[in-house]
Amino acid sequence: MSWTIIAVLIIIGFLFLLLEILVLPGTNLAGVVGFILIAIGVYQAYTEYGKIAGTITLGATIVVSVVALWFALKSNTWKKASLKASIDGRVNTINEEQIKVGDSGKAISRLVPMGKASFNGNYFEVRTNGEMIDQGSEIVVTKIDINKITVKLKKPL
Repeated sequence: MSWTIIAVLIIIGFLFLLLEILVLPGTNLAGVVGFILIAIGVYQAYTEYGKIAGTITLGATIVVSVVALWFALKSNTWKKASLKASIDGRVNTINEEQIKVGDSGKAISRLVPMGKASFNGNYFEVRTNGEMIDQGSEIVVTKIDINKITVKLKKPL
C-alpha cells in the first residue's frame, strides 16, 4: 500500500470525524467510521513500512489532531456557527388588572387541554383540567397560579 493511500485513509477519517462533530452529532456512526479509517491508515503504515515509519505516521496523526483541535477551540469558528438570537418573550405575564378569577372570556383556539383564550381584550395561554373545549366557546377563569391560568366551560344560565 502506498503512502498516498495511507494519507487518504487518514484524511478521510478526519473528514468523517469532522462530519460527526458538525453535521451528525450524537449518532456516533461517522465518528466511529472516522476513527476506524485513521486506525487502518496508521496500522498500514506500521505493516507496510515498519515500526519507525508507523510511529512517525502515528505521531504526525496525533500532532495534526491536537493542532486542529487547538485551532478549532481557539478561533472564532464556533462563534460563526452558533446561534446568537435570544428569546426575551414571556408567556402570560399576568397582572390583576388584566385578568382575575371569575372573568369570562372566549376560547380562541381549541383547548386540548391547552390553548389560547381572550379575556378583557387580552390574549392568554390557558389550560383546562383535562376537558376539551371547542374554539369559540365561552369559558371562565377558575384558578390563577403564578402565570398558569386554569379555565372551564362556562355553563349557560
